[in-house]
Amino acid sequence: MIALESPPMEPPSYDHHTITIRAKSLVFEDPLSRALLSDIRRFAPSNAIVLITGETGTGKEIVARYVHELSRQSNGPFVAVNCGSLSDTLIDSELFGHEKGSFTGALTSKAGWFEAAQGGTLFLDEVGDLPLNVQVKLLRVLQEREVVRLGSRQARPINVRLVAATNVELEQAVRAGQFREDLFFRLNVAAFKLPALRERPRDILPLTEHFLGVYAERAGLPEISLTSSAVQSLLDHPWPGNVRELENVIQRAVLTCQHGRIEPQDLRFSASTAPKSMFPTLAPALQQEKVDTLEHVLIEEFQHGAPDIYSRVESTLILSAYQFCHNNQIQTAQLLGISRNVLRARLAKLGVIAGRAPSAQREEENAGDSERLDESGELVTAHSDLANSPFQRMPRSLLCGGC
Repeated sequence: MIALESPPMEPPSYDHHTITIRAKSLVFEDPLSRALLSDIRRFAPSNAIVLITGETGTGKEIVARYVHELSRQSNGPFVAVNCGSLSDTLIDSELFGHEKGSFTGALTSKAGWFEAAQGGTLFLDEVGDLPLNVQVKLLRVLQEREVVRLGSRQARPINVRLVAATNVELEQAVRAGQFREDLFFRLNVAAFKLPALRERPRDILPLTEHFLGVYAERAGLPEISLTSSAVQSLLDHPWPGNVRELENVIQRAVLTCQHGRIEPQDLRFSASTAPKSMFPTLAPALQQEKVDTLEHVLIEEFQHGAPDIYSRVESTLILSAYQFCHNNQIQTAQLLGISRNVLRARLAKLGVIAGRAPSAQREEENAGDSERLDESGELVTAHSDLANSPFQRMPRSLLCGGC
């Protein structure tokens, strides 16, 4: 049994009929969540395309599985594909399939994920990361309800319910030219935006109760209790990592708490999931000081009529974030709040990675680049358009929040 220590607290009403999937729970107790759940239940039985948006960790796949269970295709397979994890060279064949010999290494014919989900639901997670050329093919598949494998001319009919999800603001991506407008309208039939956990606080304790039960059972513990101060800590935390962060925190607390009691010190909130403010770890006075310094540098640039100031600020921001994330593109894109496609395009333009920029353009852009060793002895590239910029001479912490 799960207990909250004295002083007694009345837990929110808990719907024990909500489904649970893969040790996670579709627990929607907050009024905002219940209204959303009502809309989902209304659209799920139809065959309409569903688009789920929301921050990372809000439970988009859980909702997708719930839609599948309520749909007419519930007896068919549920196939989940993370578009962000597929390489540009293989994403076409992974989604739509390929024939033997269609490319180097294609030793046999292979069905794609659309064919694998025949008669069921295909869940495309992080659909906002799809390259533009694949977006074109996806649009045609949705319109014609058939796929053509790479290296084939034969169209194969499909009967698949599509559920797509993304943490990218697709309307902004459309305006930026990174996502096709016609595909957005095609996906935006039944759209559901999952609120962040901090926006539905009455879900926190029911979710906590669920995760306590799951991980206490796995650990062979008969009872776990939360002290009142621990409960308050959970309610006060902003949960930037949303439901996924809450699950991880509770799982660790169950394993580390003493005598079956979870104290506030057992709730280890990861530093990497701290609120993503510009200067999260600084006192208010120091925060303002850094903001003032950054503003001063910008005003100085404006007064001197510096050319291409926007592109230089953007380049410095991207390069700083990329270095801070140890050259991990997915983490950098999440840190900056942009899609991985947008990030790759910017990095390719800067010559940091080989990309879509024409070779002649890259040679011209990199003509003034030079290599040098930093203080740690690592080889770095200094871009000529940034080397003399005040932004490069600024303390690095001003550009990446104390990194």
